[in-house]
Amino acid sequence: MADSPQRLMLLDTASLYFRAFFGVPDTMKAADGTPTNAVRGLLDFIARLTENHRPTHMVACWDDNWRPSWRVALIPSYKAQRVEFVTPKGEQVEDVPDRLEAQVPYIRACLEALGIAVVGAADHEADDVIGTLSHQATMPVDVVTGDRDLFQLIDDSRGIRVVYTAARGVGRADVYDEKALLAKYEIPANRYADFATLRGDASDGLPGVKGVGEKTAASLVTAYGDLDSIRKAAADPGTPMSPSVKRKILDASDYLDVAPKVVAVAKDAPVGTFDATIPHEVKDPERWLDLVELLELGGSAQRVMTALKLGSKA
Repeated sequence: MADSPQRLMLLDTASLYFRAFFGVPDTMKAADGTPTNAVRGLLDFIARLTENHRPTHMVACWDDNWRPSWRVALIPSYKAQRVEFVTPKGEQVEDVPDRLEAQVPYIRACLEALGIAVVGAADHEADDVIGTLSHQATMPVDVVTGDRDLFQLIDDSRGIRVVYTAARGVGRADVYDEKALLAKYEIPANRYADFATLRGDASDGLPGVKGVGEKTAASLVTAYGDLDSIRKAAADPGTPMSPSVKRKILDASDYLDVAPKVVAVAKDAPVGTFDATIPHEVKDPERWLDLVELLELGGSAQRVMTALKLGSKA
């Protein structure tokens, strides 16, 4: 599969447009004052990613629910620090800068007008859409994200790798396969979720096992394997695990009972059916031209069309 002429690129869309918003000058705006830095930045990112990795298929994976109820039910602190307010209907609104929030509908409209599939799933995050589409894929997959959680999807046998944008940006993104991940964390890709569960992630409201940091988590995975085996070793007086680490694992039993499901990326999200093939022509040329003119997208519009090799009937 790794030698397939086809390649699917899955975009962690919010990760990319947040990076664009904070990385592209906020002086960019349309004539009517509408901010455009996130829109233009995302289009430029897609152009660069396409030029560098040459996908034949592309999906902009969407957060239909950035804080799924089933994850919150298991760990109430999950992403709690990102909640700005709760509506009278009980909907949780994420804390997003106003100037970015104003651009999100335009971002989606641009992607749809170009013909890039935009896919979400009810009560699931974009990570779950990515996990599901990676699981279903019949061709090699590039997952584009700044989220380490998606390292758990890396699988050389299926050609699934992560184009990681957080460290060096989109243009010089690090590409992680199993070898690169092993060099970085000293753990195999299929144990990354166990490692992440132990370590926790304060930015996502996941406490981890108190007193167990990255190095200890990696050493536990290396020595004992999966999380179930680690917990059994902690409960066994005969294992060589240090008494202090055993106590930390045992004290975290309630957390460890539920955290694996929260950390694991879903592979069965209801994504529906769609065509991920990058089209030969802009899907909705009239809408696209309206958006280009309204938002004054200029060179960003031309670059993404050139990179995707899109023509226009207009």
